[in-house]
Amino acid sequence: MQIALSALAERLGLPLRGTDRQVSGVGTLESAGPDEVSFITGAKYAALLESTRAGAVICAEEFADRVDAALISANPALDFARLLELFSPPQGRFSGVSERAFVHPEARVAEGATVFPLAYVGPGAEVGPGTRIFPGCYVGEDCRIGSDCVLYPNVTLMARTVLGDRVMIHPGAVLGADGFGYVPRPGGGRDKIPQVGVVVVEDDVEIGACTTIDRAMLEKTVIGAGTKIDNLVQVAHNCVLGANCTIVAQVGIAGSCTVGRDVIMAGQAGIADHVNIGDGAVVGPLTGVRTDIAPGARMGGIPAMDYGTYMRNLSLAPKIPDLFKRVKQLEKALAALGAAPGQGERT
Repeated sequence: MQIALSALAERLGLPLRGTDRQVSGVGTLESAGPDEVSFITGAKYAALLESTRAGAVICAEEFADRVDAALISANPALDFARLLELFSPPQGRFSGVSERAFVHPEARVAEGATVFPLAYVGPGAEVGPGTRIFPGCYVGEDCRIGSDCVLYPNVTLMARTVLGDRVMIHPGAVLGADGFGYVPRPGGGRDKIPQVGVVVVEDDVEIGACTTIDRAMLEKTVIGAGTKIDNLVQVAHNCVLGANCTIVAQVGIAGSCTVGRDVIMAGQAGIADHVNIGDGAVVGPLTGVRTDIAPGARMGGIPAMDYGTYMRNLSLAPKIPDLFKRVKQLEKALAALGAAPGQGERT
């Protein structure tokens, strides 16, 4: 793709200041050449403007005079992301429904949808217009997929899973597998509890590679609109996640948790079952959550505690061996003075 900066500025809705030229790609301030566009997010990186070879830079007004061509933005990171969409063609150059895909006669695939070779669409399934189903995908019976969704290779939707519009699911993710539910059997062993609920994914959700979202035992497991889930995340049965959450890699959420809007969970956080997490809360990396979290709280550590407390504990932990040594020295000094540790004042 080659485009004039003036045309690019018009498409992005950004003012152009400086020399108009043709550009054909994107890059970092360090790597970009004269035919590429880069960006800067703040003064921390301003020194790189002196040496960058980028043909144009998306930047705030304060940096515009330091480059040959600037696309002036109030949010350079966001506008650079929009630019990347223009230079990143969608994967998969196939359209229509392949004769080598299996689409059950009772399935309904809308005009304009794409089903790649070696995909499976089961009886009663519905696929909306503009949706693309890549090779190796399994869409079980009575699934409903909205418009403009993307199921990358080897995605599995078990029976009756529901996707809204513009949902993107990366390779290897599994939605609608049975929740982990068993009842102890008298005399030993466990009997499986049938999982008869569904998974519902609302509009504009993105789900990372090899993530698993279990069907509910009864009713629904729900992923709220706009939520972004990273790779290798586990969401157990009957969880309800609110809108616009960010769930980072290797987070594990146990069954029947309720998560509010705009919640952030960092990598490898673990949430116990039946926990409620309030709107806007932040759960730090490697945090173990076993009790409810209030809206807006920032938590860290195992067990989870206020993030400020956790950081103070973390900074003090390396000093514990030295503190222990000093206490032993004080005990010896007291003993030498003839006062036993813990003994009160002499009378």
